[in-house]
Amino acid sequence: MKALITGASSGIGRDMARVLAKRGFDLILVARRKERLEELAKELEVKVKIIPKDLSIEAEVRELYQEVKDEDIDLLINNAGFGLFGEFSKTDLDVELKMIDVNIRAYHILTKLFLQDMLKKDKGYILNVCSSAGFMAGPRLSTYYATKNYITKLTMAINEELRQAKSNVHISALCPGPVATEFNKVAKGTFSLREANSYKVAEYAIDKTFKNKMIIVPTLFMKLTLFMNRFAPYRLSLIVSYHIQKRKMR
Repeated sequence: MKALITGASSGIGRDMARVLAKRGFDLILVARRKERLEELAKELEVKVKIIPKDLSIEAEVRELYQEVKDEDIDLLINNAGFGLFGEFSKTDLDVELKMIDVNIRAYHILTKLFLQDMLKKDKGYILNVCSSAGFMAGPRLSTYYATKNYITKLTMAINEELRQAKSNVHISALCPGPVATEFNKVAKGTFSLREANSYKVAEYAIDKTFKNKMIIVPTLFMKLTLFMNRFAPYRLSLIVSYHIQKRKMR
């Protein structure tokens, strides 16, 4: 078995590599930071191929696919991504456009290309690392929430298409709440909510992926939060979200 993981140099992506290595998967690890990938590869006792790529650049996303399309990948994990705290009127437009390229365009391209290959073989799994943000709007983290809405809903739609076709290809969306990763450092902010353990989230997500779960929510707190959000008026949900995102500029 072989898995490809984007954003594998830190956080959930790095821990997913560790979980899959323990299960005997050979790995293709993708991220911008080559030295981080090399460090991770040294600790894993499986075959590891590292591919440094900047997935904010469409040409490099397509290059990645061309480099690995003949590898017979069983599991694609789209995990690369980042956020940016701040009022929408004040945040950096260029950073936000780069975020859209990483969080949406790269996911969209890789999901489509690998899905087409998997359908030809009638086997395979895709796990898109989304967020509980994919079911909400997020004042003070607005662009990030919007990107996660796109990928969550896209994943759900593809899942139903595959289910209706009775396909042996499966796609899942991982939708955690705050996780202890480098997200806050990159996003220049902090969460007021308790952060989940990255390794436990990775382990839970992989277990549920292979059980063909469409929406994967790792913690009871976030399951309850998302359930209650279904019944909350939009304005109340926005007010709560605004105050939860207690921004702390660094």
